[in-house]
Amino acid sequence: MSLVFHISASPRGDRSASLEVARALLEEHRRLAPNDEVIHLDLFATELPPFDGPVLEAKYGIMHGRPATAPQREAWRAVERVAEQFKAADKYVFSLPMWNFSIPYRLKHYFDVIVQPGLTFNFDPASGYTGLVTGRPVVAIYARGGEYASPEAASLDMQKPYLETILGFIGLTDVHSIVVEPTLAGGPDAAKQRLQEAIARAKTVAAEVLGA
Repeated sequence: MSLVFHISASPRGDRSASLEVARALLEEHRRLAPNDEVIHLDLFATELPPFDGPVLEAKYGIMHGRPATAPQREAWRAVERVAEQFKAADKYVFSLPMWNFSIPYRLKHYFDVIVQPGLTFNFDPASGYTGLVTGRPVVAIYARGGEYASPEAASLDMQKPYLETILGFIGLTDVHSIVVEPTLAGGPDAAKQRLQEAIARAKTVAAEVLGA
């Protein structure tokens, strides 16, 4: 039995294209692997710990071997709990819209919490940075109102490159993408067609990547 961790970053509910594709993927996965456990973390319905002064002081104290105060220890424990939940998964699904050419702020907040030394990566002066979350597949589902496939528009896409970069930094390099675009710019008929194409691909990816 495997644990599949679905992290969603859209507040649109049933109107979200990224969530609709994720649901199709996970329904197919449940059909193929009914014994797997699927956990959904909705970042717009989750209170994440603030990344503020006590957390930063605790982080730099850990990095430099300094003792932490009681408030700093408590702040860091909240970070550890979020990171441990993330690291407990065997497979990952991310579903997210493009906001202002990048990722929603709630997802950025989540990464700012979990991407920490000693938790999801290590640093050694001789060898540099090493990700600690390795050997696990990721399916990333992206929704965009416009279309960014052309070379001219690709430079504006800071959604997919950012996600792949931050995941790779912590060791998750086996990333499989499903892109739904355009959800707005091409009109409702084009949006419906692209959504159905993405759902069909999601069912294939469920079998080939998440496995049975």
